[in-house]
Amino acid sequence: MAPSTPLLTVRGSEGLYMLNGPPHFTESTVFPRINVINVTNKGLLHSFNLPKAVCLEFSPKNTVLATWQPYTTSKDGTAGIPNLQLYDVKTGTCLKSFIQKKMQNWCPSWSEDETVCARNVNNEVHFFENNNFNTIANKLHLQKINDFVLSPGPQPYKVAVYVPGSKGAPSFVRLYQYPNFDGPHAALANKSFFKADKVTMLWNKKATAVLVIASTDVDKTGASYYGEQTLHYIAANGESAVVQLPKNGPIYDVVWNSSSTEFCAVYGFMPAKATIFNLKCDPVFDFGTGPRNAAYYSPHGHILVLAGFGNLRGQMEVWDVKNYKLISKPVASDSTYFAWCPDGEHILTATCAPRLRVNNGYKIWHYTGSVLHKYDVPSNGELWQVSWQPFLDGIFPVKAITYQAVPSDVPSEEPKAATAYRPPALRNKPITNSKLHEEEPPQNMKPQAGSDKPLSKTALKNQRKHEAKKAAKQEARNEKSPDLAPTPAPQSTPRNTVSQSTSGDPEIDKKIKNLKKKLKAIEQLKEQAAAGKQLEKNQLEKIQKEKALIQELEDLELGV
Repeated sequence: MAPSTPLLTVRGSEGLYMLNGPPHFTESTVFPRINVINVTNKGLLHSFNLPKAVCLEFSPKNTVLATWQPYTTSKDGTAGIPNLQLYDVKTGTCLKSFIQKKMQNWCPSWSEDETVCARNVNNEVHFFENNNFNTIANKLHLQKINDFVLSPGPQPYKVAVYVPGSKGAPSFVRLYQYPNFDGPHAALANKSFFKADKVTMLWNKKATAVLVIASTDVDKTGASYYGEQTLHYIAANGESAVVQLPKNGPIYDVVWNSSSTEFCAVYGFMPAKATIFNLKCDPVFDFGTGPRNAAYYSPHGHILVLAGFGNLRGQMEVWDVKNYKLISKPVASDSTYFAWCPDGEHILTATCAPRLRVNNGYKIWHYTGSVLHKYDVPSNGELWQVSWQPFLDGIFPVKAITYQAVPSDVPSEEPKAATAYRPPALRNKPITNSKLHEEEPPQNMKPQAGSDKPLSKTALKNQRKHEAKKAAKQEARNEKSPDLAPTPAPQSTPRNTVSQSTSGDPEIDKKIKNLKKKLKAIEQLKEQAAAGKQLEKNQLEKIQKEKALIQELEDLELGV
């Protein structure tokens, strides 16, 4: 019988222990060395004597325990002993041992039902079936396979593989359906790109598409020391696109919603932008700019947390992504770890060593911003790891979102207001409200007009009335002020010159400016197409929206 709330596992200089989840937060009594414990009845299953093991991982159904220790060779140069072990959790016997020299990607990848398990070995991905590691069931062979990711969910299983470019050839990511790996047309989809020293591949939950973050180690333009990143979308049906990010700069984080129908990207030089995109790679909602570098969807996908950790101050924004409404803005200073509780209501933040060796501890929050429990490690101690007990999807039902902060016995700590640094020469002078960066507010990006679908009879009638009304207004203006009637622009005037006139409404001026930027981008895409460049699907869709954007711009400029 599963507990009503997830347990919390804590590991640090004080030892390894378990904590009962909300609302009790009392310590659970168990443990020492590498033990496998049944958390339902608190009984010891097995104890393994592995003093050098540094990595542990369970298979999805908890039937296999994988352990890894650093690979070593003897002084005479002979090969070392296998350092990756796979144990049967039920019996405690070692199923198989492998040599795995690198710690990176050390753990084999299982499908969720454990029917398939895969390992990257040199230029091949080896597949095992039903946890029989003595027989290689299938192989996927490509020159210089660098990484692979198995898809989540049930059969049919899919696998995404990455091969880095060499000798002028581009890097590429290919999608395959297991076990169909042979033949020139075996790949479900293929996406190639030149700017990639490494990639991160992210499957959505339904295994219908992969997001690929392609990164270079060095930005040749010199704009960033993070290197250069691009975001690509690859669907299992063969479609692909480049995700157009409106702001230049690094891509800090990309995360899929559990619905598999949208994803959120955090990107751009600070203050960073955050945008939700649909499966056409069109922006749906823009959260504006802010001090953030990470995004976390709740397990049910109805809440999104945008956060600024690491070298940022720990500010979090908790959003209701169904109504695009801000719920709370708590601050978790110095946090190095964040995790949603499987119940979709509680959040864990922690400050762990070795990332930070001072002020170690953890907090459990409600998403409305209340701290329900906190623990500070003594000044001479360290916290190394803390994590929620995992649960299968569907165990905890989704609950209605509340905007009122839940009550808490933990006293609230108001973050200290940081004063901006002022040079000595300005300290005795009046403070001005000038800002280094202009903040952008959130805005809904769903298309309000300009649909490509044919208009109904009523819509056509309304459109004609609208156009007639606009023409009448313009004519009336010209009659009142004949001297101000529009004159033809000289031929030398560039088409995309931005008008300096304003409507008097800052919000309308901003919309006009954004529309002109979009039209300029479309003009550039049309020039690229005319030069023979093959455009992506989402770029072609942008060109199709030109007429609607021009119409919207004219309406705004005429004040309709």
